[in-house]
Amino acid sequence: MTVETVFSADVLKLDPAETTEHIASVLRAMIKEQLRRKGAVVGLSGGIDSSVTAALCARALGKERVLGLLMPEADSSDDSLRLGRLLAESLGIRTIVEDITPILQAAGCYERRDSAIRTVCPEYGPGYGCKIALPDLLNDDRYPVFYAVLRPPGGGAEKKVRLTAEAYLGIVAATNFKQRTRKMMEYYHADRLHYAVAGTPNRLEYDQGFFVKLGDGAADVKPIAHLYKSQVYQLAEYLGIPREIQTRPSTTDTYSLQQSQEEFYFSLPLRKMDLCLFAKNEGIAVADVALAAELSVDQVERVFRMIDSKRKATRYLHAAPRLIDAIPEVHC
Repeated sequence: MTVETVFSADVLKLDPAETTEHIASVLRAMIKEQLRRKGAVVGLSGGIDSSVTAALCARALGKERVLGLLMPEADSSDDSLRLGRLLAESLGIRTIVEDITPILQAAGCYERRDSAIRTVCPEYGPGYGCKIALPDLLNDDRYPVFYAVLRPPGGGAEKKVRLTAEAYLGIVAATNFKQRTRKMMEYYHADRLHYAVAGTPNRLEYDQGFFVKLGDGAADVKPIAHLYKSQVYQLAEYLGIPREIQTRPSTTDTYSLQQSQEEFYFSLPLRKMDLCLFAKNEGIAVADVALAAELSVDQVERVFRMIDSKRKATRYLHAAPRLIDAIPEVHC
């Protein structure tokens, strides 16, 4: 940046047509020439990231070579299935519905989660809604502690219960079955069709470790992992993603109570998180970031520390399996 340049959200603007053509061209070469696959499988959640990923795959390979998988389960929002179908219809791609509830029940996903919750809330049981959330880390610099938010049957008042480390890890371990089961289904259909699996993380998720290892973190290609969330929205507009999907709040769609990505992981609106992550990557002065993101200097410094902390804590998620000795013949 020059002295005259004012840091603002404009730094994240891109040329949607040029970016789409670049991604489609590289994606086409990766899948056809490098991976030697015939098409792509995309898990459709009804959200912006999977929708843009599917649209880019259709641009790169042709709509007839893209399969959209719709994988609802007991806690899924009805909107996820409906909007996933809407996206597929708008693109003209094939879809298959795989209800993964029976698999999750057989693996004990729901019961293991419920058992973990009962260690901090013994009365929790059938008919309760649940989610987990962080405190307001943007305005509170204390050590982050997760809470369970519980709603009793019949629409009673929600209850917020502090989770022990054991309870938190038990809930996350159990709910991670969902992402891993979905990925298992994606690879089943990819193997059956000789397709590649296209992952859907954006740059915020990829950088900050907001994914499950060998779950939604597994893929053969990740077409939008280099794009900030606001850039994904810019591509969505250009690609003609249905407006209802473009305006849908980002959600984890993991728990029975509605939960935003901000309250579960990022602690501030994604637009502001985009600016902070870009600024940290580019060495922008904290005071300039504060002005552009409408945050205080203390808040920006706190966000920068959270970025570093999450990178350190989630480095394991990016790591390939460790080998005792190198095997150069198969090194990729």
